Amino acid sequence: MMRRTDVLVIGAGPAGIAAATAAAKHGRSTVVLDDNPTAGGQIWRGGVETARRRDDAAKTKAIAALRSSGAEILTGRRVVDAPGPGLLRAVVETAEGTRAESFAWDRLILATGARERFLPFPGWTLPGVFGAGGLQALVKGGFAVEGKRVVIAGTGPLLLAVGSHLQEYGAKVVTIAEQAPLGQLLQFAASLGSNPAKLLQGARYRAALGRVPYRTGCWPVAAVGEESVRAVRLTDGRRTWSEPCDLLACGFHLVPNTELAALLGCGFSGDFVEVNAQQQTCVANIFCAGEPTGIAGLDAALVQGEIAGLVAAGETWKASALHSRRDKEQAFARRLESAFRLRPELRSLAAPDTIICRCEDVPFSQLQEQASSTEAKLMTRCGMGPCQGRICGPAMQTLFNWRATSVRPPIFPAPLAVFDNDDFSISYETTTPQEMP
Repeated sequence: MMRRTDVLVIGAGPAGIAAATAAAKHGRSTVVLDDNPTAGGQIWRGGVETARRRDDAAKTKAIAALRSSGAEILTGRRVVDAPGPGLLRAVVETAEGTRAESFAWDRLILATGARERFLPFPGWTLPGVFGAGGLQALVKGGFAVEGKRVVIAGTGPLLLAVGSHLQEYGAKVVTIAEQAPLGQLLQFAASLGSNPAKLLQGARYRAALGRVPYRTGCWPVAAVGEESVRAVRLTDGRRTWSEPCDLLACGFHLVPNTELAALLGCGFSGDFVEVNAQQQTCVANIFCAGEPTGIAGLDAALVQGEIAGLVAAGETWKASALHSRRDKEQAFARRLESAFRLRPELRSLAAPDTIICRCEDVPFSQLQEQASSTEAKLMTRCGMGPCQGRICGPAMQTLFNWRATSVRPPIFPAPLAVFDNDDFSISYETTTPQEMP
């Protein structure tokens, strides 16, 4: 199956929605691919309604604009390969089975979002230990937390948002442990004087949590339990104590989903895709917007997506009017990164028997014997399981300063059945991300 479109957008989160809407409204045939069942991404994920939840007006408006723009939204699609210039391959699972689809494009916009960073510590693989955003997504999908004691730990603004949302579903949030010290957070809050909307949003989340302790300069050192988590040991560097809990939601900020950008040969600045003022990458006709260019939140994703969509549609002059808004959000991203930078103590949480790669059951002690991520793969299979290094990769970067040196298709696991189709072929050439240290 082959589809051709003027503009192909990968990702239907806020950045992808804004990009597709802008491109389609300016007369370009536009197709949006996303691996979720509905548009919205993680931040606008739909879910089970509660009496205390209110519709998100921004989400409702954005999705309505997308649907009225003429853009075609294809959900349940996971891009696995880029077999040639201007061509992507995706897999989709249906009631009849899994099939491959090909998409030819003139302009490509990558809006692939971000995922949580997990840092291993003793007990982090126990049942009942979740990613903070992962638990939030499960609860929106119907996972029951009413009456359950939840400890939320890690770093970043997501912790307050998750705590507030879990309370809406009846969870008893015991405490929130933020690893960043108070001084850094106060400086960050003071810097938001020019952006009162973000300051107000954070204040609302905190107020919604009521008397729930928000402990700064505090982090988890172990999850305790036999068949499931029963408590989490926390420390502030001076003392260590246990907080009984039924669930632990833990996440150390976000890391960008850049595998597809790397496969396509896009340039990088550190961990992020490098783009110019028009959101264009170094590869002709490929744009990138949202978290892959820097973790900056919803407002940044929306304005970057709109700029990318306008430029892809040939409306560069309209896009230029949005540059000042985009630059303001980029400044916020820099302050965010500084405020929630990881403390050095987090690099020494793992014990020798702590599992680092959950897919392949590789403990910390085996990785200490290796010199690089490539050597770790060859000697232990670390990063070669179903998640393809998406979980253990950022952890190894934090623990050992190892970075991925190549990306190979398929960038997501694909059933063998799809290879029966003669129209679906995968190139196994290694792609090295440009300028990635």
